[in-house]
Amino acid sequence: MLRRSDSRKSREKSGDRNRALSIRSNKKESSSSAPRHGFSISSLRGTVQPELSKKLYKLIKSENHLISNYEAAGKERLSIATQLSDWGESTNDDAISDISDKVGVLLSEIGEQEDLYAHNIDDSRAILKAIRNTEKSVQPSRDNKAKLMDEIAKLKAKEPQSAKLVILEQELVRAEAENLVAEAQLTNITRQKLKEAYAAEFASTIERAEKQIMLARHGRRLLNLLDDTPVVPGDQRNPYHHANEARQILNDAEDDLKDWQPDLEEVPSGRGVESGLPSAEQHRYQTPAAESVTGGGSVIQHEPVAAEGSRVSSGGSVTTGPVEPSYAPSEAGTSQVV
Repeated sequence: MLRRSDSRKSREKSGDRNRALSIRSNKKESSSSAPRHGFSISSLRGTVQPELSKKLYKLIKSENHLISNYEAAGKERLSIATQLSDWGESTNDDAISDISDKVGVLLSEIGEQEDLYAHNIDDSRAILKAIRNTEKSVQPSRDNKAKLMDEIAKLKAKEPQSAKLVILEQELVRAEAENLVAEAQLTNITRQKLKEAYAAEFASTIERAEKQIMLARHGRRLLNLLDDTPVVPGDQRNPYHHANEARQILNDAEDDLKDWQPDLEEVPSGRGVESGLPSAEQHRYQTPAAESVTGGGSVIQHEPVAAEGSRVSSGGSVTTGPVEPSYAPSEAGTSQVV
C-alpha cells in the first residue's frame, strides 16, 4: 500500500563470549536498566497474580509497552514524511518538490510497516496469554497438593495414629492425580504456544524487514533522479524531466509490496502444522487484506505472489551529478500514480 494524493494538503555491551550467549544478567543490572512505567490500577494486578504466572504476566505487560512504542514510531514517520513533502513544495524547485514528495510517500509506507508490525506483535502477545492462563489454573492444584502434604507431615509429628491421617492421605492421592493431569496440560500448552507465539513474531519481523528494505532501495532510486551538480552563480539549472520516472518508481514499489510473500523456514508443531507457518501466520498470509489508501481513494489488494521479482538490486549506490534512468519501467504497470 502506498499513499498517493494530488494535493500535499490532503496528506497530512561488552563481555566474554559465554556471557553474550545469554540475555540474563544479575539483578542489579536488570533493575537499573529496566524501563520504569507509571503506577496504575492495572499494574496492581501483577501483585495479585498467582506465583506461577507472575513472570509471564510481567512479560506480556512489557510487550504492551513495546507495541505502543512501535505504533508511536509509525505515527512519527508519517508526520516526518508529510513535513518533508511540505518543505519540498515550499522550495519552489520542481526537482526538489517532486523528489521530496515521492520520498515522503515511501517514508510514510515505511511508517505503515511499523504500525502493521505492532499489530502482529500484539497477535503474538495474545498467544502467550494462553500459557499465562494455564499457569493460573495450575496454581490451585499445586497449592492444594502442598497444603495436604504439609497437614499430613504435621499430623504425623503430633498424632501418628490419628484416623484423620488416612483420610488426608487419600485426599493427597486424589490431589496428586489431579495435579499430574494439570502439570501435563501446562507443559504441553507451554511448549506449543511458546513455539507458535515466537514463530509468528519472527515471521512478522522478517516481513517488516524485507518490505522496508524494498522501500528503502526504491528510495535510493528516487535520489538518483535528483541532479546535484553544482552550478555557477547566475547559471540556470537544467529543467527537471524525471517526473514520469519518479512516478514509475512508486509504481514499482507498490507492485513489489503486492508481490511479496513469506519465504520462511518451517517451524513444525507436535499437533501437526502442515505448512511452515503457525496457525496465526497461516490466517494472516492466506487471507488477502484489502487496505484503503488514504488521500488517493484507491484500494490495493495485498495478495502474496513471489518476492523473487523485486525490481531493485541489493547493491545499488546513490550517484551524484546528471543521471540517466538506470531502471527499465516495470512490466507490471498495473497501478498508476495519480
